[in-house]
Amino acid sequence: MQNPPGQEPETALSVTPPKKWAAGVPAVVHALEYSLEQTSPRKTGVDLLTMNQVGGIDCPGCAWADPAPGRRHRNEYCENGAKHINDEATTRRVTADFFREHSVSDLAARSDMWLNQQGRLTEPMIKRPGSDHYEPIGWNDALGILAQELKGLDSPDEAVFYTSGRASNEAAFVLQLFARALGTNNLPDCSNMCHESSGFALNETLGVGKGTVSLDDLHHADLIFLVGQNPGSNHPRQLSALEETKCNGGRIVAVNPLPEAGLRRFKNPQKPRGIVGRGTRIADRFLHIKPGGDLALFQALNRLLLEAEDARPGTVLDHDFINAHTSGFEDFARHARTVDWDDVHAATGLTRQEIEKVRDEVLRSERVIVCWAMGITQHKHGVPTIREIVNFLMLRGNLGRAGTGACPVRGHSNVQGDRTMGIWEQMPDTFLDALQKEFGFNPPRPHGLDSVNSIKAMLEGRIKVFLALAGNFVRAAPDSEVTEKAMRSCRLTAHISTKLNRSHTVCGDTALILPTLGRTERDVQADGEQFVTVEDSMSEVHTSQGRLEPASRMLLSEVAILSRLARLTVDGVGDIPWARFEGDYNTIRDSISRIVPGFHDFNARVTRPGGFQLPNPVNEGVFRTETGKARFTCNERVVPLAPQGHLLLQTLRSHDQWNTVPYTDNDRYRGIHGSRQVVLVNPADLSELGLAPGDRVDLVSVWDDGTERRAENFEVVSYPAAKGSAAAYYPETNVLVPLDSVADMSNQPTSKGIVVRLEPTGDRSRPAPV
Repeated sequence: MQNPPGQEPETALSVTPPKKWAAGVPAVVHALEYSLEQTSPRKTGVDLLTMNQVGGIDCPGCAWADPAPGRRHRNEYCENGAKHINDEATTRRVTADFFREHSVSDLAARSDMWLNQQGRLTEPMIKRPGSDHYEPIGWNDALGILAQELKGLDSPDEAVFYTSGRASNEAAFVLQLFARALGTNNLPDCSNMCHESSGFALNETLGVGKGTVSLDDLHHADLIFLVGQNPGSNHPRQLSALEETKCNGGRIVAVNPLPEAGLRRFKNPQKPRGIVGRGTRIADRFLHIKPGGDLALFQALNRLLLEAEDARPGTVLDHDFINAHTSGFEDFARHARTVDWDDVHAATGLTRQEIEKVRDEVLRSERVIVCWAMGITQHKHGVPTIREIVNFLMLRGNLGRAGTGACPVRGHSNVQGDRTMGIWEQMPDTFLDALQKEFGFNPPRPHGLDSVNSIKAMLEGRIKVFLALAGNFVRAAPDSEVTEKAMRSCRLTAHISTKLNRSHTVCGDTALILPTLGRTERDVQADGEQFVTVEDSMSEVHTSQGRLEPASRMLLSEVAILSRLARLTVDGVGDIPWARFEGDYNTIRDSISRIVPGFHDFNARVTRPGGFQLPNPVNEGVFRTETGKARFTCNERVVPLAPQGHLLLQTLRSHDQWNTVPYTDNDRYRGIHGSRQVVLVNPADLSELGLAPGDRVDLVSVWDDGTERRAENFEVVSYPAAKGSAAAYYPETNVLVPLDSVADMSNQPTSKGIVVRLEPTGDRSRPAPV
């Protein structure tokens, strides 16, 4: 049960053995318990029975694709999705009285979970310069203050417009159009911090920054790799797709530093065998890899495949595909044959025999898919790792055919759609030219700032205004103290939000909270009731429409807030129908249809049951790379090592967590209850370090320039992590990652493979640098 919303929860850690399976009846029970604590049985029923259904609400919890209409279960949602949707539909309210009672300083001392549990924001609020309290403000005045600040900038590039993947296609399109009409490409987004390495690597090698698979491909693959991801907690509906893969005879290889319950066995609560039976074994083979060892693993597999071709010429590699559709094979092959097995073992912790058994799985499989998530992207060598995965897929022609391909698994429900709609600081000229043709103004051409560079610019005084469309920027970003210092250096910060979060407590001189409708709520504008659209991880575009009455009559939709702000700020720039955009979202989609490839007849096609799928040039044999072909690459070998007495730390989410927001202090599948201040360590490592379960330690990250950073007072838990590694929860450990620690080429923050030592709490002779 939840603590009363006015109290911080008491934390007392208890540890039970990790679960050996995911979902089942307990998942249903926990989902209903949390939902009914937040809202009424009626609202719970409305939300759950319309979630992920045709004409219903798209779950904001993740970007996993929906089955085709006619193949969807009546309860097409997971435990986490049910919690997330009813967390938004909560009956709890944050009013002006709440802000009179709680100062900004008071709120800043509260936990992420406590802030979220206070409920829905109900009216616009402002913190004025010199004040420590938010106070009510009318919409016209709030937007007027923001518009005045924006118009008073010395340069449009003194403003930053951040977007979370919770935003709809329509809101994302309007935001990027507003920013570019103002004159800037400063459009950082959550992709910068989660899958930027995927986009960079896939664009470079395949010519498109998205995955190439559909749900049907997953169902009919012979072999699926799940690399650096935990579907049981982060995208549980993937388990249903994997269950179908297994029923169709496919096999699955899981590659992860932690044995995750969802990768072991899945009890589907929508099927009898998930209720009373043993469920379905998911992973046929589990590679207990060290953090960051995935690059070496795929380099080793690629060498083994080349050697298998040497032994049986013409029977292993797909020479027709390689010759017709790729470039760089000869250089790649020479480089791949230099892989050193001692390096592979040091990087992965795996034996050659273990890797050869996986090679044998590959040789038996005609159709192979590789799925990955942030366990890959958030390493310094994330881009080379994904390029090596593409090399692996190309060797046997596992691209562009049914049951094959690359599958980066996105987290936010519309993070992929945001990028498609133009939320990127580096949009190509073809997109900007189409904007110019449609609206009659010349968008700025210089590239803008991503998330990391936005923080640096704020610190240097080059950013005066920060506007966020959803999200919790200060908790999603690395280097917590530096990020918060950067935000506080702004003249004005503004957040379009549904609920309180840490970012509302880290204020510029002036701060605005602009409360907005949630996905669950009816959106009625001048021309009637509206719907919005989203794009999932598999490039399928479909509608989302809420059924509940708004949490407050003072809420505005994201599109309405941005359109009104644009009218006050850039009215007269080009021929942009801001008022019509607000009144009728069909007009936004009409413009999108003329600007974004693949969105022709947008309004007609998206209202068909299930919407439509965007074309993927890879599946048409088209590769929009520099060579016009898919590119083999040579990737330098990386052996992540921790010095004696240190471990490689990976950050992760708990089961009861969505993005930066924990719903409880529990992580049921990992057996952690009552606290998030824990570090999970292999028992052999604990023995070597002279530590025992229950010991209190500080996590001290160690960097090449000699600096150290400290996250204090974590309790040690003995856990089957890969030898030489440890794991702890995000965002509590963001403080350990300096702003300059980014992935090569993509500039994505690195929250994996952090070198740390575990320092008993009584030994703090060296304070962490600020």
